[in-house]
Amino acid sequence: MDALHVGHAAARTGWSARMLRYLEQAGLVVPSRTEAGYRLYGLRELNQLRSLAELRSRFGLGIGDISFAARLRREPELRAAIDGWLAGAEDQLGWVEWEQRKHERLLAA
Repeated sequence: MDALHVGHAAARTGWSARMLRYLEQAGLVVPSRTEAGYRLYGLRELNQLRSLAELRSRFGLGIGDISFAARLRREPELRAAIDGWLAGAEDQLGWVEWEQRKHERLLAA
Protein backbone atom coordinates (compact mmCIF):
# COMPACT_ATOMS: atom_id res chain seq x y z
CA MET A 1 0.00 0.00 0.00
CA ASP A 2 1.26 3.45 -0.90
CA ALA A 3 1.37 6.12 1.79
CA LEU A 4 -1.55 8.53 1.81
CA HIS A 5 -1.63 12.29 2.19
CA VAL A 6 -3.66 13.73 5.05
CA GLY A 7 -6.91 14.17 3.06
CA HIS A 8 -6.92 10.62 1.76
CA ALA A 9 -5.96 9.22 5.18
CA ALA A 10 -8.83 11.19 6.74
CA ALA A 11 -11.32 9.82 4.20
CA ARG A 12 -10.11 6.28 4.70
CA THR A 13 -10.17 6.32 8.51
CA GLY A 14 -13.17 8.52 9.30
CA TRP A 15 -11.11 11.15 11.10
CA SER A 16 -11.06 14.72 9.77
CA ALA A 17 -7.86 16.12 8.33
CA ARG A 18 -7.91 18.73 11.07
CA MET A 19 -8.12 16.01 13.74
CA LEU A 20 -5.22 14.13 12.14
CA ARG A 21 -3.12 17.27 12.48
CA TYR A 22 -4.20 17.61 16.12
CA LEU A 23 -3.33 13.96 16.84
CA GLU A 24 0.13 14.58 15.40
CA GLN A 25 0.56 17.70 17.52
CA ALA A 26 -0.43 15.67 20.61
CA GLY A 27 2.16 13.04 19.67
CA LEU A 28 -0.41 10.23 19.38
CA VAL A 29 -0.08 9.44 15.65
CA VAL A 30 2.98 10.88 13.94
CA PRO A 31 3.16 10.35 10.18
CA SER A 32 6.32 10.60 8.15
CA ARG A 33 6.87 13.62 5.93
CA THR A 34 7.87 14.17 2.34
CA GLU A 35 10.83 16.42 1.53
CA ALA A 36 8.27 19.16 0.88
CA GLY A 37 6.77 18.65 4.35
CA TYR A 38 3.54 16.86 3.40
CA ARG A 39 2.30 14.24 5.86
CA LEU A 40 2.37 10.64 4.68
CA TYR A 41 0.20 8.06 6.44
CA GLY A 42 1.34 4.49 5.92
CA LEU A 43 -0.23 1.23 7.08
CA ARG A 44 1.16 1.67 10.60
CA GLU A 45 -0.43 5.11 11.05
CA LEU A 46 -3.74 3.99 9.53
CA ASN A 47 -3.84 1.07 11.97
CA GLN A 48 -3.03 3.42 14.84
CA LEU A 49 -5.93 5.66 13.82
CA ARG A 50 -8.35 2.75 13.64
CA SER A 51 -7.27 1.34 17.00
CA LEU A 52 -7.42 4.81 18.57
CA ALA A 53 -11.04 5.16 17.43
CA GLU A 54 -11.85 1.73 18.90
CA LEU A 55 -10.15 2.63 22.19
CA ARG A 56 -12.14 5.86 22.47
CA SER A 57 -15.39 4.09 21.73
CA ARG A 58 -14.80 1.11 23.98
CA PHE A 59 -13.77 3.07 27.06
CA GLY A 60 -15.50 6.41 26.45
CA LEU A 61 -12.23 8.33 26.32
CA GLY A 62 -11.51 11.71 24.83
CA ILE A 63 -8.36 12.58 22.95
CA GLY A 64 -7.26 14.62 25.96
CA ASP A 65 -7.52 11.53 28.18
CA ILE A 66 -5.35 9.47 25.86
CA SER A 67 -2.91 12.32 25.35
CA PHE A 68 -2.52 12.67 29.12
CA ALA A 69 -1.98 8.92 29.51
CA ALA A 70 0.75 9.10 26.86
CA ARG A 71 2.31 12.03 28.70
CA LEU A 72 2.34 10.02 31.93
CA ARG A 73 4.31 7.31 30.15
CA ARG A 74 6.83 9.81 28.76
CA GLU A 75 7.34 11.87 31.94
CA PRO A 76 8.32 9.82 35.03
CA GLU A 77 8.35 12.90 37.28
CA LEU A 78 4.75 13.74 36.37
CA ARG A 79 3.73 10.10 36.88
CA ALA A 80 5.32 10.06 40.34
CA ALA A 81 3.58 13.32 41.31
CA ILE A 82 0.19 12.00 40.18
CA ASP A 83 0.75 8.67 41.96
CA GLY A 84 1.60 10.54 45.15
CA TRP A 85 -1.47 12.71 44.90
CA LEU A 86 -3.74 9.73 44.25
CA ALA A 87 -2.27 7.89 47.24
CA GLY A 88 -3.05 10.92 49.40
CA ALA A 89 -6.60 11.06 48.05
CA GLU A 90 -7.09 7.36 48.87
CA ASP A 91 -5.85 8.00 52.42
CA GLN A 92 -8.43 10.76 52.79
CA LEU A 93 -11.20 8.44 51.65
CA GLY A 94 -10.11 5.90 54.27
CA TRP A 95 -10.34 8.58 56.93
CA VAL A 96 -13.88 9.52 55.83
CA GLU A 97 -14.95 5.88 55.97
CA TRP A 98 -13.46 5.53 59.45
CA GLU A 99 -15.39 8.60 60.63
CA GLN A 100 -18.59 7.26 59.09
CA ARG A 101 -18.22 3.92 60.92
CA LYS A 102 -17.47 5.77 64.18
CA HIS A 103 -20.68 7.81 63.86
CA GLU A 104 -22.67 4.68 63.02
CA ARG A 105 -21.34 2.98 66.16
CA LEU A 106 -22.19 6.02 68.30
CA LEU A 107 -25.73 6.15 66.92
CA ALA A 108 -26.23 2.41 67.51
CA ALA A 109 -25.11 2.68 71.18
